[in-house]
Amino acid sequence: MKTRLNCPCGVAIKGTDEDDLIEQTQAHLAENHPGHDYTPDEILFIAY
Repeated sequence: MKTRLNCPCGVAIKGTDEDDLIEQTQAHLAENHPGHDYTPDEILFIAY
């Protein structure tokens, strides 16, 4: 199960599970990188 992701901006995102990681990543993108939307599959591809 992938629960961590490092955004290229330097922010480390950690979720309790994959669904939480996706939710937190999408919230980070919406707040800090408007217009950069990624699908759950794309998020999990770069997560570890």
